[in-house]
Amino acid sequence: MARPPARGTHTSTIPLSVRGVDRRTILRGAVGAGALLGVPSLLAACGSDTGTSSGGGATAKAGNVSFGINEAKGSGPANERLQAMADAYAKKNSVTVSVNAVDHNTFQESITTYLQGTPDDVFTWFAGYRMAQFAESGQISDISDVWPLDGIGDAFKKASTASDGKQYFVPVSYYPWAVFHRKSVFEKNGWTQPKTLDDLKALMTEMQGKKITPFAFAAKDAWAPMGTFDILNMRINGYDFHMELTKGKQKWDSAEVRKVFETWKTLLPFHQENSLGRTWQEAATSMAKGECGMYLLGTFVVDGVPTDAQEDLDFFTFPEIDSSIGSDALDAPIDGFCVAAGAKDQEAGKAFIKWLASAEAADAANNAASAPFIAANSAASTAKYGALQKKSVEVVQNAKSIAQFLDRDTNADLANTVITASLQDFIKNPGNIDSITTSIQQQAASILG
Repeated sequence: MARPPARGTHTSTIPLSVRGVDRRTILRGAVGAGALLGVPSLLAACGSDTGTSSGGGATAKAGNVSFGINEAKGSGPANERLQAMADAYAKKNSVTVSVNAVDHNTFQESITTYLQGTPDDVFTWFAGYRMAQFAESGQISDISDVWPLDGIGDAFKKASTASDGKQYFVPVSYYPWAVFHRKSVFEKNGWTQPKTLDDLKALMTEMQGKKITPFAFAAKDAWAPMGTFDILNMRINGYDFHMELTKGKQKWDSAEVRKVFETWKTLLPFHQENSLGRTWQEAATSMAKGECGMYLLGTFVVDGVPTDAQEDLDFFTFPEIDSSIGSDALDAPIDGFCVAAGAKDQEAGKAFIKWLASAEAADAANNAASAPFIAANSAASTAKYGALQKKSVEVVQNAKSIAQFLDRDTNADLANTVITASLQDFIKNPGNIDSITTSIQQQAASILG
């Protein structure tokens, strides 16, 4: 897919993919309230600023750099934050940062072509299997020499490490997935946050009785329904089963996975219809307007909600389905940056990426945007954090098990060419569970071996 050039005749296009590190230790405790609110934690790292960019690793010389980002210009706070980082670095070092802004879906779907062509020096990416897959194929650069990084501790370093023990990624932010709603709507109707699936079903039925669609839902963004599958699978079959499924150690056509889809089928009537034609931003707007009561999404939902409604948002983790499994597992993806192996200037790329992981960069981003992200750097300011961000930190701290997200925890080809289409097929034809799960398993066996 074509995209705007970043420099000269650069017309390369931009799929998503992290070797399974132990997600139980990536964020639990380490990425906790203490880390982000000033209390000592595992995230705090030793080191001093020894050069043109922050951190304790080797110094690289700043220079002109191109920056590929997965948020199109004008798309909202996410683009504002990334652009602010680029501008702050350029001003600080008297260099040029050429920003190549691409919409999120296009970026993900064409990343392999992008990296094989003429990629930007530094680009936005994700921790987990997706990062490690590109490290193993030699498409991103070893940046071990920029580590350690001030304010970025061992848990994040582990999530930035590929199977060869080297680092290929620096983190900037993270966000949990949960069920969001407007506090005022719940208060007006006397609703409380559900603790069990039965509680949730009773709440959804009452919402429908008041002509409110219980769940906002969008599936035009092919990745979005993965969040629902993730949470249902972890609630029904547990975190360990879920992670084994992403690695091909469990089967997609098993009774356990079919049960996930059967449960989801009973919940679909409580979701917005015609979801295949709706973006996540449009679904977020439906919740903000009170047309829908709830929305299962990441905390980036604030980017799709009007500013005057953001302080009215609250959330709860998806309720328990099986009491023997509980509700203490969740998705909490880590976002950050990589240096492309095909970068024109590796040294300039390393200097830039090292600075991007700094508290200074996080503060520049959050000070410029209408909505802040939750910074990975423990020294970053929390002044712009609202109740939503502070609660997010606490929820991640208290989670027993953390997954990165389905399309980050498994092979890119399986996620992007098989699972996304299969989930959309299920939403369109929820009666075809057997054929859908059989098809996924056949293709998973072929892709994963």
